[in-house]
Formats: sequence, C-alpha cells, structure tokens
Amino acid sequence: MSLSPLLPADALARNFTDLKPPLRPQEALVEAGRCLYCFDAPCIMACPTGIDVPAFIRKIASGNPAGAAQTILTANILGASCARVCPTEVLCEGACVLGDRDEQPIRIGRLQRYATDFVTEHNLSVLPPPPAVQSGHRIAVIGAGPAGLGCAAELARLGHRVTILEKQPHAGGLNTYGIAYYKMKPQVSLAEVALVQSLGVEIRTGVTVGRDVSVAQLEKDFAAIFIGVGLGAATRLRIPGEDLPEVRDALEFIAQIHTEPLEKIPVGRRVAVIGCGNTAIDAVTQAKRLGADRAFIVYRRDEGDMSAYNFEYEHAKHDGAQFLFKAAPVEILATEGHVSGLRLVLTHLVNGRAEPVLGSEWIEPCDLVLKAVGQEKQVRLLKELFPALAIDARGVIAHDPLSGQTGVPHLFAGGDCGNGGREVVNAVGEGKKAAHGIHAFLTGSPAGPPVQPSRLGAKQGASGSGLLRPIRSRELEAAMNKPV
Repeated sequence: MSLSPLLPADALARNFTDLKPPLRPQEALVEAGRCLYCFDAPCIMACPTGIDVPAFIRKIASGNPAGAAQTILTANILGASCARVCPTEVLCEGACVLGDRDEQPIRIGRLQRYATDFVTEHNLSVLPPPPAVQSGHRIAVIGAGPAGLGCAAELARLGHRVTILEKQPHAGGLNTYGIAYYKMKPQVSLAEVALVQSLGVEIRTGVTVGRDVSVAQLEKDFAAIFIGVGLGAATRLRIPGEDLPEVRDALEFIAQIHTEPLEKIPVGRRVAVIGCGNTAIDAVTQAKRLGADRAFIVYRRDEGDMSAYNFEYEHAKHDGAQFLFKAAPVEILATEGHVSGLRLVLTHLVNGRAEPVLGSEWIEPCDLVLKAVGQEKQVRLLKELFPALAIDARGVIAHDPLSGQTGVPHLFAGGDCGNGGREVVNAVGEGKKAAHGIHAFLTGSPAGPPVQPSRLGAKQGASGSGLLRPIRSRELEAAMNKPV
C-alpha cells in the first residue's frame, strides 16, 4: 500500500494550530501580576541561559512588553523559540516557588512568548547594536543550530566578527527542521536567524565543511572555531525490513512537515513509531494529526523508563496515540515490496537489559514505520575534520563545560555534539559560555560572567524562598539519564 495525504487542507490547518496559543494582553497582565518577583529566584537558576525571569515579568506587569523582550533576548537570543519548545514544566516553571505552596506556577513560557511575539509583530528592535569598535578577531562557527546561533550572537555582542557555516539550505537547525509543527512553525526560527544576522553575523548556508571549505582554510582565515554540528543520522534498528521505502527516520518525517505543504504530506493509516523519547512523541502525535487512523509507539521498556517528559506523554495520549510498552521490533514485514506490518516480541528486564520473552511474538499491522531511537554521534566526521580532537567514551567532543574549550586551544564546542543530546535552551546556554571562553582566549581577559545573573549571589530578598534549586529539576535529571 503506497502512502498518500489523508486530510484536506482546512482540517490539517485546524489540527496543526498552536499547542499553546498566545496570551491576550489582559491575560498576560493578570498572569504577570501573580509573580512574587523573588530576589533569589530559583526560576533563574533553572534556566540554562540565565534569563532574569522576575525582571521580565515585572516589565510585562508594568505594561512594558518590549522591555521584557529586551531582558529575554539579551540573555537568550532564541527566546521566542524557547518560549514554545522548552520543557518549562520541568525547568523554570518547575522551579517556581508557587509550586511549593500547592499553587499553579507562573506560566513563564507563555509570558516569554507574549513579550517576544510583541516585538516581532511590531517590528521593534530591542537589542543594542554591537560595539562600534570591533576587536579585529574573526571566528568561524560550524553549524547554525541553537548552539551555533547562541555562540555567534554572544560573540558579535562582544565585538568580534563571526561567520557561521551551515550545510542545510536554511539556518536554525532542529528549530527550523525538527520541532513538532503544532509547537512551533519554522517561521519563528527563521525570524530568530534574522535577529542574529542583525547583530552583524554572516551566515553561509549550503556550505559543508570538509567538502566546500577545508578545516585548514578555516584555521588560516579565523582565529578560533566553534564546533556546533549537533548529532548525526538516526540510529539503525538492525532488523530485517529496515530498508523498505516506508521505513523513515522520525526527524526526517518531521522535517518534511516543515518544508512541504501539510496537505501534500503522505502518511500511513497505521503508523508505528519505534522509541519513546520526545522526538517519538512528536512523530506519533503528528501522524495522528495528519490523519492516521492508528498511530502507536513501540518501546522495549516500561512506561516509567521512557525518556519523554510526562506532560508530552499525556498530550500524545490525549491526541489518540497508543503505546505498546515492553515490546521490541524484530522484523518489518512487507507485502509486494511495501511495509505491511511489524513483528514484535514481548520483553522483560534481565540485569537491567530488555530481553525478549521466548514464544511471545505477534504482528501489528502498519504501513509506515518511523524510527526514533536516538541519533548517532558524529565520531567519524569529527575525527576526519579534526584529528587532534579528543572524543570521549560517549562519542562526543571532550571540552571544558564552563568555557567550551577543547584540548586544541583554538577549537571550542557546544550543543549536542558536546553533550550527547539535550534541550534547545541547553545548547544556547553552552554556546554563550563558549563565546565567553573564545573571548577570553583571544583577548587574554578573564572569562565572562556566569550564565545566571550575579544578583543571585547577593543576600536573600524578603520575597525569596532562600533555597536555590539545581539547574535541572529532578524530573529533567531523571529523563536525561534514562535509557533510550
């Protein structure tokens, strides 16, 4: 059975409206008025980019959304996309002191979107221009994803000339190509790319380092290089039938939704998604919204082991997605050369590993299989481009987590190629830290300030909780360490 579009354009438009619609002005004022404006705000510590949350919320409450956007974007140049895709429930909102009082935490993400949308819709420029006197140093950034954009923007603000090299036709990385369409449209990401360019950053798209330009040439032309290449292709299942035409990478499926009209996206009536991380959740939910009669996730472990956030899981179930836990694929079946089913086997844990239960096989009919079992580390590419770089046991670039500097002094790294795969906001934060590391390396000046505002080091304010929570909540920490 060949795949085809299943729903008309008007139905798809309804299905892919914003998951969290923007707050109306009065709603934003009321929500901002609930904030306690904690002096030692744990929500700031929970943000990897150190946005001064109470400060921007106070500006919204006083009727100054443009000022709020300035506070946000100064700390996080991708504040508009992070407002939509960050797991705020387990980051800033999860740290909100109102949660300790059994009250609804401040809807920080929605307020952040309100402020950043305001300046976009009114075409307001709220960031100060780069320094008039430039440093004279040129830095190359490989990869125009969140880490590369965050690094480039910070470097530009520090007075350096920055050129980003990106192999894709458009900059933005996963923000442009890999976020569920109902969470964020690619136009939001591309507007942020334009914002980075407005700081004087040059972005060259369609350029592959190692093919179109050599590393040797980059090292000749630039004083330092930031490596933000992200992760590679989807991990293979290594089972029979994997190369059938209707077996696709989940990220490729999501990217197609971002690059083609929704009414032209082919989808199966019965869609199987392998894996249970947040990408798998995005894929299975979008399959349902594209019109699949049945879309289900297959996961070899139990519900409590999935790396997807619980709120994402609940949302997928609400959209009609189904979950087959303790099940593993052993073969993708075909009829006349096309996917017709998935042979599964029950699993149980043996010494922490999911092992098959003998004699428990069964077949689930499907006509599209999406792989979401993680992405491969780019070890081979990194070793080809940068033979002197140290790659750690996880397959990522070994580097100083505070400065981004690698064992090769002029090479810096951040984002997924350095952390193995985390959130957009983590990538931006790591890019910022690396920018200050590069600045210190080039100028001999001390490293820049920590990501979190220095006011958190002062004494406790009257409205503060007095307790600074860890940067990642317990739920996020657990999700990061769960098996795929």
